[in-house]
Amino acid sequence: MSVSPGSPTRRRVAVVGTGAIVSGSHLPALRAHSDRVELVAAVDVDQERLDTFRELAGDQVAGYTSMDAMLDAVRPDLVLIGTPPSLHREQTVAALKAGAWVLCEKPLTLSLSEYDEIAAAEEASGAYAAVVFQHRYGSGAVHARELITSGELGAPLVAHCQTTWHRDAAYYAVPWRGKWASEGGGPTMGHGIHQYDLLLHLLGEWEEIQAMAARLVHDTESEDVSTALVRFRGGALATVVNSVLSPDEVSRIRVDCADATVELTHLYGHSNDSWAYTPAPHVASERATAWRTPAHDVPSSHTAQLGALLDAYDTGARPPGSGQDARATLEFAAALYKAAFTGRSVHAGEIGPGDPFYEAMHGQYPDWAPKERA
Repeated sequence: MSVSPGSPTRRRVAVVGTGAIVSGSHLPALRAHSDRVELVAAVDVDQERLDTFRELAGDQVAGYTSMDAMLDAVRPDLVLIGTPPSLHREQTVAALKAGAWVLCEKPLTLSLSEYDEIAAAEEASGAYAAVVFQHRYGSGAVHARELITSGELGAPLVAHCQTTWHRDAAYYAVPWRGKWASEGGGPTMGHGIHQYDLLLHLLGEWEEIQAMAARLVHDTESEDVSTALVRFRGGALATVVNSVLSPDEVSRIRVDCADATVELTHLYGHSNDSWAYTPAPHVASERATAWRTPAHDVPSSHTAQLGALLDAYDTGARPPGSGQDARATLEFAAALYKAAFTGRSVHAGEIGPGDPFYEAMHGQYPDWAPKERA
């Protein structure tokens, strides 16, 4: 849908999936932007869960158990998708074909091949699909990126990206978790992707990756831990750790630049206080004082990202977290898996049609073949 700049129209929104992520994150985001959006419909195959959500959201929200029926009847401007990952591609394409923009939970697709199907659907429809990477949108992240990309902190040299969380057997008892066909991978795809997306957002294009992955505890098809060594195009070297085996849970990014170390420490979301700047010995105190995070504190959240998407919608511009911007993060995941499962370095841009890791994150690699689970 084309819109004129500054259009005051409230966008008509539908949610697909009414579980915890939609009721706990997307619904508050919609309420925070109630002057810009109107929730008109919800879709869920589970009627009881749908009814519970409608009681929470308000009776004015129409309920559907079929996405196709909802799209035909409602014709929403924007669709928010919070279903299991294996449904994302099909539902995103359907929404785009109906002319709606999309904001979908990560991962947007299970493979680069599927992602390129969405790109084709965007091209055909003129609508856009963005993936939820809410950690980019907090004021602390915006400030850090400005300082790094402007060169104010000096050249980035060394970085560490850590998602060390803990998930037990009960977590993997949910039928779609831990399986390649329904989740796309383990913590590399489902947990750590938020942190290394932010790392890529801060440091830009990567050039080469080496990696390892293992199943050390959980009886799953996919890994429960992965580690990577990354060389960025600007020369910086980084480590990336993705784990669901870590009792002391933390999410952390540290970037050592020539003039300062910038560090983010949090768990599931950050505020300005989550960021710290340590100047190098040669840096004058007045300069370091200027690095302090902004006085206005915008936590990383679905609310912040939805606002950025609506800003793009109002001007007809491609939203952040879509197109090549979001594809680069998925390519990083595919490259990490390829490096881990083949035991060799993978370079940016090498995974394309004809490469088994283009079609699936496991790449059908014999030493890590998917196994069937009851």
